Amino acid sequence: MTFRPLPAQAPATLLREAKPLKALFGQAQRLTNLQRLVESQLQPAAREHCHVASWRDGCLLLIVTDGHWATRLRYQQRRLQRQLQALEEFATLTKILFKVQPSTGPNRGTVRSVRLSNSAAQSIQATAEGISDPGLKAALERLASRSDSQTP
Repeated sequence: MTFRPLPAQAPATLLREAKPLKALFGQAQRLTNLQRLVESQLQPAAREHCHVASWRDGCLLLIVTDGHWATRLRYQQRRLQRQLQALEEFATLTKILFKVQPSTGPNRGTVRSVRLSNSAAQSIQATAEGISDPGLKAALERLASRSDSQTP
């Protein structure tokens, strides 16, 4: 008994006809429409920081990129809720929840380099010379090596 794969179909055909994909595609379109409606009621600066995660049982869950924007949106929550309730899609809105989920951008996890002035580095180096603990002495010497310009 050999396995015969089904003939290949275009992605658009799969999205329209395959039941699990059709449901998933429908949900994605619904969220896109809700996102557009929410963005129409947000301040222009807040739009890129706020995304619709779910809408069910009268509860709208919005994902916010950081705590700053979550706080700003919480202050405006009542106004936003009233404006959204005026729209047909959100007529049954009873609650808006904000969850913070930081974006994973290329700048996450970067190491910040601290540079010391020459006088600070010399002071730390002089302190390290008087320390008998080898671990602490090595740590202070590493710290002193972060000066703006290396001095002998």
